[in-house]
Amino acid sequence: MPIMGKPLIWWTINSLVKAGIKDIIIVISPDSSIEKEIGRGKNMSANVSYVIQEKPVGTGNAILQAKDKINRSFIVLHPYRYYIEGIAKKIIKEKKLGRKTVLVGSPTSRPQDFGIFRFSKGGIVEIIENPIIGKEPSNYRSVGIYGFEPEFFSFYNKTDQAKEDNLIDTINLLIKNDPAGFIKLNEDPLTLKYPWNVFPIFKGMIEMASGKIVRPATGKKNQTARKVIVGKNVEIGMNTVINGPCYIGDNVTIGANNVLRGPFDLESGVTTGAFTEIKNCLIGRDTHIHSGYFGDSIIGENCRIGAGFTSANRRINRDNIFSSVKGEMTDTKLTSFGCVIGNGSRLGINVSTMPGVFIGRNAIIGPGTIVKENVEDNTTYYSEFKIIKKKKNA
Repeated sequence: MPIMGKPLIWWTINSLVKAGIKDIIIVISPDSSIEKEIGRGKNMSANVSYVIQEKPVGTGNAILQAKDKINRSFIVLHPYRYYIEGIAKKIIKEKKLGRKTVLVGSPTSRPQDFGIFRFSKGGIVEIIENPIIGKEPSNYRSVGIYGFEPEFFSFYNKTDQAKEDNLIDTINLLIKNDPAGFIKLNEDPLTLKYPWNVFPIFKGMIEMASGKIVRPATGKKNQTARKVIVGKNVEIGMNTVINGPCYIGDNVTIGANNVLRGPFDLESGVTTGAFTEIKNCLIGRDTHIHSGYFGDSIIGENCRIGAGFTSANRRINRDNIFSSVKGEMTDTKLTSFGCVIGNGSRLGINVSTMPGVFIGRNAIIGPGTIVKENVEDNTTYYSEFKIIKKKKNA
């Protein structure tokens, strides 16, 4: 799903190029569409190549697939690290000082949940996975950004190839007698494990991007200017209020009397009808919505949503919202979270969703339905109504 008109990995590659890294290897699954979206990186001043990991059997194995393409220092990171420029420059600096391995970490209040660094005077000498409470060697955890040398592969071959987490075993062999350099982050970097993790990501990306800075028109004191990025051929109806930060893509049509509250991202071709309110939403390409309230929600591409839609985004008691993920209720740690709607879904008039509900791709939701549970892909979900007619007595 694009953010600000481009796939998230595009922004990560762009950030690496700014750091001076232009040779990019992307490890993909056999059915990945990333290569179609990104190409060979020529329009980004990058040299992008691809290798296939046949089965998802761990990060170490994924790196191994790129062995034949690596003959000098390299950095490993996940594709959502759009903010990597500054971190990458620090890793390069450590490499120039002679560090063979460089690890990036941030402080955590729950070391038992992570791989925790053990330090010596020379640097990091071990990563301890999920240490016992009270016996953790520090409060700094690995954030999954690494700087390596090609010798990584010879050490990897000494580990148990059947273990999905053998990347940590490899690193511990590398740094046992040659401590790793340490890049310290003051707080946890943004991650992308659950759908709701995308909210701070698109907000951060909009705030980092170049665009027009406008001041809210409410006239209230102490209001700061917010960023508004508007694409080409955008139509905005009468009496519509827009507060940034926000991104409005090309060929977007916004109806009359809308209230749009940032941060939000309307991708290209989005259409909103009159009397629509949007707050903290990412809405995919060519989705059309008629009217209603869209709060703290993620809506895919090519959706059609009828008039009177409401996404409930707060619990009555204002407690944290839980979502069902793979059959387990998961604490989102958010008190405001609406819904997630997959690509190509159709919703009738007067549909409402409860907080934290997921609707799959190509689903059909009947009119007047309250969606209280997750709806799977390609499913029709609706409420039954019984019409009663009575004649008056003569």
